[in-house]
Amino acid sequence: MAPTLTLKSGTSWPGAWQRCHAVAPEAFRDDRVLNLWNSAWQEDGRVLPAVSPVDGSPIAGPPRLDGPTAGQAVRAALDQHRAWRHVPLAERRARVAATLDALTEHRRLLALLLVWEIGKPWRLAQADVDRAIDGVRWYVDGIEPMVAGRAPLDGPVSNIASWNYPMSVLVHALLVQALAGNAVIAKTPTDGGVACLTLASALAAREGIPVTLVSGSGGELSQALVRAPEIGCVSFVGGRDTGAAVATALADLGKRHVLEQEGLNTWGIWNYSDWDALTALIPKLFDYGKQRCTAYPRFVVQRHLFDAFLAAYLPAVRDVRVGHPLAVEKPDDPYAELDFGPVINAAKAKDLQDQVAEAIERGAVPLHRGSPADARFLDGQDTSAYVQPVTLLDPPSSSPLHHAEPFGPVDTIVLVDTEAELLAAMNASNGALVATLSTDDRATYERLAPHIRAFKVGHGRPRSRGDRDELFGGLGASWRGAFVGGELLVRAVTRGPAGERLPGNFPEYQLLP
Repeated sequence: MAPTLTLKSGTSWPGAWQRCHAVAPEAFRDDRVLNLWNSAWQEDGRVLPAVSPVDGSPIAGPPRLDGPTAGQAVRAALDQHRAWRHVPLAERRARVAATLDALTEHRRLLALLLVWEIGKPWRLAQADVDRAIDGVRWYVDGIEPMVAGRAPLDGPVSNIASWNYPMSVLVHALLVQALAGNAVIAKTPTDGGVACLTLASALAAREGIPVTLVSGSGGELSQALVRAPEIGCVSFVGGRDTGAAVATALADLGKRHVLEQEGLNTWGIWNYSDWDALTALIPKLFDYGKQRCTAYPRFVVQRHLFDAFLAAYLPAVRDVRVGHPLAVEKPDDPYAELDFGPVINAAKAKDLQDQVAEAIERGAVPLHRGSPADARFLDGQDTSAYVQPVTLLDPPSSSPLHHAEPFGPVDTIVLVDTEAELLAAMNASNGALVATLSTDDRATYERLAPHIRAFKVGHGRPRSRGDRDELFGGLGASWRGAFVGGELLVRAVTRGPAGERLPGNFPEYQLLP
């Protein structure tokens, strides 16, 4: 009989909210967060109700601005930008460093907010916060040669990012952009992270970082955050449909842009025998329920290796740990070691379950389906946002699971007989951010890897977005605009010599770093 679980001591949402109010009373009210623009916290915007994916309980919702108010915020950000771009680099470094010290002081609270708002297990929530802090410190320590001979942009950088990495992607980008001399604007992701981003922005604003934080509908705010002439650069992280709309809006403006979009990242198996190594990797590939832009939801397997692949894969996927991220046996027990908790909301869970059911009805073969009975839940809690791991063989071409990233704990397997079929299946989504090819022969990897349309290709190991000096981008439809990572992130948000061609994927050219 499974033990009865309880909430870990000191981790309740009301307690976390009270701590936010105590740390940054200027940004939090009893019942809402505020927007930050024109260097002040503004009690405007229509607050929408929100619930935690962890257990369906009420949490803070985003205070959504209308388009005209967002336009005022952007114009105020331009004024901040014109002042900040003349602040000496030494002072910018000092202010960003002070912000990092403040984030470090409150790192556990920021991580707890990520657990409640977007459902990250504690280990991954802490990693998100720490990667933001450590990554920006790398830039603080080495910024001088990166900005030598370069100047800030003519207007602030507008950031529109998905909800899955509020700290290590969005806050990281904001602080590096500001370090490079730009005022920064961030739109709160619609699906989660408003309290975490509000607290982080409050700590930055106290140190004089010119940050604007607003919430609202992407469609309603697009005119201000994408098309406004005051904007110097648009940085977007999200899905292809939304990214395509942003790209269309930018097409005639000639505006600097960084558009990171999804792709179907694939893992190929060809003439391979190190199955113990693969078994050890499988649970790690389920981190955060594969709600990552660098997740691997598709395995492309040489047919005659399929039985060996299953013998390595199935025991590992059966060991994936799912449940309430804060549920423990005794209140003072350590946090549970989980691979993932809920997906971002109940609607996404239903969509994934419907896609799986439809694929099976049309001929996909279910190889594994996790059981809710094996998950760690509190008695009686809402579990509508949880999806157990699923593995399908040969999803039909009519299914979204055949060609698109599911952004959830759903693996699909495609069998191939020739190298040509292997490459075609690995390139199913016209470009990806990462890919991996597992093969025993290094020469085979070297010969096939250049034909895989992904920005990073691993040999028997997963690739990630990277930290510090590791570059990042995408090929094909997975990326538009300047590549980032390392020095390229600074180059993307600064002006260099006349006629400079930034490494990136542009309509008129593609330049790999």
